[in-house]
Amino acid sequence: MNPKIKSWEGKHVWVIGASTGIGAETARLLLQNGARVALSARNQTQLETLAHAYPQAIVAPLDITEHDTLVRSRDLLVHSWGKIDLVLIVAGAYNEMRADSFDLHAAQKLIDVNLRGVYQCLDVILPTLLRQGDGGIGIVGSVAGLSGLPKALVYGPTKAAIINLCESLFLDLRPKDIAVYMINPGFVETPMTEGNDFKMPALMSAPDAAQAVVKGMERGDFHIHFPKRFTNWLRLARLLPYPLYFRLVHKITGL
Repeated sequence: MNPKIKSWEGKHVWVIGASTGIGAETARLLLQNGARVALSARNQTQLETLAHAYPQAIVAPLDITEHDTLVRSRDLLVHSWGKIDLVLIVAGAYNEMRADSFDLHAAQKLIDVNLRGVYQCLDVILPTLLRQGDGGIGIVGSVAGLSGLPKALVYGPTKAAIINLCESLFLDLRPKDIAVYMINPGFVETPMTEGNDFKMPALMSAPDAAQAVVKGMERGDFHIHFPKRFTNWLRLARLLPYPLYFRLVHKITGL
């Protein structure tokens, strides 16, 4: 659905959320494959540690909830590179929440990062890509956005919005020769999931997740999801009638 990527050599890739987890490992893999990568996140020390081994890396700290930091980083990259071939928005937050422990303040913080933050990224990215007439955008959502799940009272809806957003972006941008990648991981070993106190089916490592992301973009996939033995089950489950779906979720999660 998107053009295939035959080589990363010389590509200019901006990874937003590159300090840990999937973002850091994807950035590292792209650097190893010859791409020029801008590393962005709040933690400058972690970014500099990653960039140390790669002379083609640029460190551009930012906070996606602070619009001016995004503008400064975008301007730095356009000035340094001349163009941006791909932007990966990986930054996100997670907070376990159920209805009997609803916390409005925590909910607003999740929405600020996972949804408003993504729109702020788009505000600074889209004009550049549209002016270029090429390039691509990848946004990391989650299979938790496919349908309602226990303990995902706020996180799940933010990721459901990302799925809808990516579908709309694809319809708008592919006719303009801009690629769109909707990236929906299952459970991945990252700082965000290490505190989970429930079974995480088909848990995979962050380096393996990065391989899945990069290979999916190379194939030109729109929907990049992994591990498929888990994510395909969830995609199928969302098609069940609600009585069957709720019964199945209760049985599998025990919640």
